[in-house]
Amino acid sequence: MGKLFGTDGIRGKANQYPMDGPSAFRVGQAIVTVLKRDNPDVRIVIGKDTRISGDMLENALAAGVASMGGEILFVGVLPTPAVSFFTVKIGAAAGVVISASHNPFEDNGIKIFGKDGFKLSDAQESLIERLVLEDEFSEFMPSSEKLGRIRNLPGSLDQYVAFLKRHFPENLSLGGMKIVLDTANGATYAAAPLLFKALDTEVSVIHDRPNGTNINERCGSQHTADLEAEVVKRKADAGFAFDGDGDRLIAVDETGNRLTGDQILLICARSLKEKGQLKNNLLVSTVMSNLGLAKACRENDIERHESPVGDRYVLADMQANGAVLGGEESGHIILLNHHTTSDGIITALQLLTAMVENKQALSELAGLMAVYPQKLMNVPVREKPDVFSVPELAKAIGRAESELGDEGRVLVRYSGTQNLCRVMVEGPTMAVTEKYCRQIADRVRETLG
Repeated sequence: MGKLFGTDGIRGKANQYPMDGPSAFRVGQAIVTVLKRDNPDVRIVIGKDTRISGDMLENALAAGVASMGGEILFVGVLPTPAVSFFTVKIGAAAGVVISASHNPFEDNGIKIFGKDGFKLSDAQESLIERLVLEDEFSEFMPSSEKLGRIRNLPGSLDQYVAFLKRHFPENLSLGGMKIVLDTANGATYAAAPLLFKALDTEVSVIHDRPNGTNINERCGSQHTADLEAEVVKRKADAGFAFDGDGDRLIAVDETGNRLTGDQILLICARSLKEKGQLKNNLLVSTVMSNLGLAKACRENDIERHESPVGDRYVLADMQANGAVLGGEESGHIILLNHHTTSDGIITALQLLTAMVENKQALSELAGLMAVYPQKLMNVPVREKPDVFSVPELAKAIGRAESELGDEGRVLVRYSGTQNLCRVMVEGPTMAVTEKYCRQIADRVRETLG
């Protein structure tokens, strides 16, 4: 057994350690054991995405919670941010999401929110991890009459949609606007269409028929070709693609062009700034953000803070620096004046708000930021040493940085959830960008693959 928690909870192949039934059971036990130190009455919300393994893991984890005297409320298939919402709404001690986000169906994961709706701290995760690995729960187990109960939370979908609806201004109207949604055969497949119909938009939906194995399959926020074509075909005003658990958003404008997460961030930042709501005039983004975002922030007189990759690190820097807006190029957008965590549907509502308030098409708003050519390659690796400790790799990175100069940049980092090395290069042209990205990726493959 090894380390459980990565940058976004626990991840792994379904039905293999640590994403098997016995491990999920112990995680449930550990969560209750930790939380009972502060409150003897522990109630936990559990939600999931549409993966076939979700039922197994959800029930195994719930059994572990109940075995330690914790109460469980199932909310069913809902986006990750819905679990955060319900955790706070009903006063639960924690919320747990069974999901592997944008990963393929073979993977699954466990994310944990605290009672405040924010993800657990590193210290709390470490304590849960230690208990799971030690597997010594006998001294904490209650007598049989104090076992927990497992129940469903009635009306969870409608309650979440009502919550979402509050995040579009009442004085504005989306009546007659044409919207296309790609729900990635995932957790937003029911909630997103219900919301946009309630807001009187003309909604078309693709990839909304989950079967347990088609989540994120050539669809959603990482594969937007179908959405781009559908937006053009239907002459829609905008298209929105969510990932499997609904905490990411990628948008498509009325011409079929894909907006990056950085462009979405800038649109939201300028919209908030115009209304005097961009606290400390500050936007938090990551080291992966496009060079164009830094330039656009300067042009719009917006301060930008750069954080490590991962929404938990973005959030930490937002809280430390007093920001209400932060996010990642991947489409994780955190709007703290709306929610405690990234919510793809809420982000879509903020884009629509900006379009209506400014009377501008999404393509016009996207034009606020020029996107530098960027190439990202994910290379499978067998180990994760410091990249600069590998001479051949360090030499390739140095050569690319030297030749790109001020007209580009290189970022090489490991995935926090998968055995991958991510090679990202930006440059003046796509040909130059791809050349250096491939050169570095080849060195990674030769030395670490």
